[in-house]
Amino acid sequence: MVSTMSVSLQTKSGKVIRAGLDIGVSAKDATVEDLARAIFKAYPAWNVARQRLSNLEGKVLEKGSKLESYSIGDGGIVVFKVHIMDLGPQIGWTTVFLLEYLGPILIHAFIYFNQSLIYGKSEPMSLAQTYTFYCVVAHFVKRELETLFVHKFSNDTMPLKNLPKNCTHVRVKLVLVFCVDIFQYWILGGLMLAYPIYRPGYIGLLRIPESWIYSALGLFIYAECSNFVTHKILSDLRPAGSRARKIPFGYGFNFVSCPNYTYEILGWIAVTLISGSVFSLLFTIVGAGQMYVWAVKKHQRYLKEFGDKYPKNRKIIVPFLLSPFKNARYGLIFELLFDDVKTTQFAMKIGDDHERDEELPDLIGDSPGSEV
Repeated sequence: MVSTMSVSLQTKSGKVIRAGLDIGVSAKDATVEDLARAIFKAYPAWNVARQRLSNLEGKVLEKGSKLESYSIGDGGIVVFKVHIMDLGPQIGWTTVFLLEYLGPILIHAFIYFNQSLIYGKSEPMSLAQTYTFYCVVAHFVKRELETLFVHKFSNDTMPLKNLPKNCTHVRVKLVLVFCVDIFQYWILGGLMLAYPIYRPGYIGLLRIPESWIYSALGLFIYAECSNFVTHKILSDLRPAGSRARKIPFGYGFNFVSCPNYTYEILGWIAVTLISGSVFSLLFTIVGAGQMYVWAVKKHQRYLKEFGDKYPKNRKIIVPFLLSPFKNARYGLIFELLFDDVKTTQFAMKIGDDHERDEELPDLIGDSPGSEV
């Protein structure tokens, strides 16, 4: 008869929570999920989604991995100490992104269809205003559908206390003298973008000839469809229930590590051309900056994980151009400007990522995303 594995649990400070917790499977077969379920069985208050487990070296135990890969157990009954952290009440990542993307849809629709109520008068919408509205709403509806049917997450939930922070996403950081950072989704992508564009008589400061709008619309459609294709490629790399990562190939991936970000930026350039809005341009620049930071991290993670197997000619986000900053000073400033707490905690989004074993969805809705 094969003996089952047992471990000891302790807090980060070293206080023993439970000695000899029986996992119920052999040390050879025991996985992180087996351990999490054993903890939940012994302590029902610690739901699997609320646990954060690591070994004594501080390495987080990732779902889908065997305990023996962390030198925890090697057959028989093994006693090992594991840190456990109660992450508090959780909310599913799917819910988080659905709420984030819902904001711009509701805000743009409300302002677009209520000119008289908001501005005190109404006029027929121009071609630029109309196409801007449909492009923005189409983009975020696409994001909602991808969240439901395409994206995969390495973590199923996030702490509930982070939800207000992620939805308003207003953060100020001191960089050199003073830098105002990101107004995301509901603020920059919603209110600040919609309010000036849909006002009666709006004429964009960056306006292009009306005949060019159709070309910009074609560019937007191409970028959105291409963005979806790259998300689908990333999503299909990982079978349901698997946490394994593979090297993506095809449609854009042969040139850059993160073509999903490339097409995301291209789509918002198209929206900026159509709307002529300075706020749309700002939204695009801030989003591109943040996605560049995420793309560098993902590219470096690919190189670290796959080594010589990873194609050496791939750039980061722009084909044939734009490698990571070689000047550490500029790289640090760029990261301080655009890096986000979501890129270093909780979940990685696949198909957007997101980005996140340690990465999440990105500023303009390319899910933190898109991770393998």
